[in-house]
Amino acid sequence: MESIEAVIGYSFKNRELLKEALTHKSYSTERGQASQNERLEFLGDSVLGLIVSYYLFKEHPEQDEGYLSKVKSVLVSRANLAEWARDLNLGERVFLGVGESQTGGKKRGSILSNCFEALLGAIYLDGGLEPAAVFVKRWLHGQDMGGMEEQDYKSVLQETIQKRHKKPPEYEIVSAEGPEHDKVFTVRVLIGKKVLGMGAGKNKKEAQQAAAKNAIVYLENHDIHRHEI
Repeated sequence: MESIEAVIGYSFKNRELLKEALTHKSYSTERGQASQNERLEFLGDSVLGLIVSYYLFKEHPEQDEGYLSKVKSVLVSRANLAEWARDLNLGERVFLGVGESQTGGKKRGSILSNCFEALLGAIYLDGGLEPAAVFVKRWLHGQDMGGMEEQDYKSVLQETIQKRHKKPPEYEIVSAEGPEHDKVFTVRVLIGKKVLGMGAGKNKKEAQQAAAKNAIVYLENHDIHRHEI
């Protein structure tokens, strides 16, 4: 395990935590083992959110809550974490079952991003918040924040919802008012029966983006429970 520790810049006191973070459920299931990385992934997701939120809050004192929420959503998105995991070459270090390995699991974005979060959770358990923050901030310092606010709100929302609830959001047109040459569309976005946000625009695409943007802000401040969906 020395190689991954050199790459991440952290040496584990408890090497079992590192091994657990790199163990996919498919590997442990094939071998009848209990240890796998889903619980560490759950913890790492929250640790990552805290570190990124604090970093953005301190580094961008001039920006409002909407900007901070949007940039955070992009930074912690599945696609972004998968890229970071690829930079660390986690795909070659994760323990996968035969089936997952044969079907390209070492390159699959969902596995890579989950493994990254599990690794962060393991660092937090082993050494506390400070080394976890050092690890994350090294990466954050290399990120170009400039264009993140302009990224696709629908894509960011889709990744967030899919990761948390394993189902995509849905968009519904609430109204289309005004003359044909100057209509205003109002759209709402839902997961199941739960409305996450609404938005308006001069066309359906613009209204959907506005609804997705409001939904991202909503999800930063509210939890969705199973009975609401």
